[in-house]
Amino acid sequence: MNLTGARAANAIDVGQLLDEGPFTAFQKIAVLLAALSIVMDGFDGQLIGFAIPVIIKEWGVTRGAFAPVVAAGLVGMAIGSACAGLFADSFGRRWAVIGSVLVFGTATCAIGLAPDLLTIGCLRFVAGLGIGGALPTSTTTTAEFTPLRHRTLAVTATIVCVPLGGMLAGLFASAVLPALGWRALFFIGGSLPLILSLLLVLGLPESPRFLVRRSARWAELSGLLARMSRTIPADATFSDRIEQRAEQRKGLAALFETGLARDTIAIWCAFFMCLLAVYSAFSWLPTMLTSEGLDVAVAASGLTAYNMGGVFGALFCAVAIARFGSRWPLLACCIGATASALVIQQLGTKDHTSLLIAGLGVHGLFVNAVQSTMFALCAYVYPTAVRATGTASALAFGRFGAILSAFAGAAVITSGGASAYLLMLGGAMILVFVALAAVRRHIPPLERPQAAAVAIPASDLQRS
Repeated sequence: MNLTGARAANAIDVGQLLDEGPFTAFQKIAVLLAALSIVMDGFDGQLIGFAIPVIIKEWGVTRGAFAPVVAAGLVGMAIGSACAGLFADSFGRRWAVIGSVLVFGTATCAIGLAPDLLTIGCLRFVAGLGIGGALPTSTTTTAEFTPLRHRTLAVTATIVCVPLGGMLAGLFASAVLPALGWRALFFIGGSLPLILSLLLVLGLPESPRFLVRRSARWAELSGLLARMSRTIPADATFSDRIEQRAEQRKGLAALFETGLARDTIAIWCAFFMCLLAVYSAFSWLPTMLTSEGLDVAVAASGLTAYNMGGVFGALFCAVAIARFGSRWPLLACCIGATASALVIQQLGTKDHTSLLIAGLGVHGLFVNAVQSTMFALCAYVYPTAVRATGTASALAFGRFGAILSAFAGAAVITSGGASAYLLMLGGAMILVFVALAAVRRHIPPLERPQAAAVAIPASDLQRS
């Protein structure tokens, strides 16, 4: 056999090796570490929502005065989402995840020392850079360590860690705020991701689908695949043929190539409106409930129920997507989110506290089911070279909806109370329905033969 034939015989298609191979313990540990970073992301990201009613009372400030503080954190998240995706596609997923966790952990700790709202706003901006960066890079890491048959559920299980972190933050806040105050809430809450960052440095590997594109790091890739129980020849060469055939050029422009432009625009719009709804709850739900005369403990339990519902809803929707594809489960959850918001509005917030908390849990179930599984949709639509950029840009555009929620939430609660606030939540999810209905390349059911790791434009298939 000549040299060319020997190289061909030892050519390893990493994408096929991962998609069709076993889901080993090593891969599951990598996914678990990525998921833990999202738990901390949701935990630290939502601490401010629990602290706002307490700080308003302690400092004697208005809800409107807090709107720029909330917005500053969300602006940081938008910038962090966009920059982290580009960083991850250029320099690797591993350090993008580690750096994001370090940034938001350090800044959250520092909020405990803040003397005024301006300082809190500045630190929330810095924390937002890390919080925004952790989500797309961790989900990309999960997608690229997981075989195709498990990918939708694995990505969704990673994203569901956002409401899981928020739920834990609610339980944590209910214990810490009455006993130690809001400063301890941030001191302790920020120290946890700092501890996690050390675990990430020690245990989180680089993505094999990132390494395959850098021949100088193929020795590292060989060792990584060996740890994933794949047998690799010493002189192996590597490729990721399906995705490399689908890739034409990197960067934001690639998201608007023929065959991707419509889906990119629709996904961006869906993220915008869904994050408007989600962050209206994360930032303002406890404040809305206290404005209606409920005490802080009940207000905190409302957001905790919202997050708890989100955990179950996202996992349920992921299972439904695996069986039915993503189109109809996502659209059905949008309808459920709108209907549940309207039911809560008719129910009222003062006289039916138990039903109110349950209703918020149901609403959170539907909203977070949509928000969480949209990341799996991004992982399906975009190929490896732009997957982190595609996911991060969708999230970054969605952060503008979150930024809008900082001002809209305060204004709507002040002017229209709970009724107008709930109408805003329901109306936002109607628009998410419209955007997701416009997406052409939804995830197909897993058992369908045309299911694939990525969607390849027809023009690419003709050329190949």
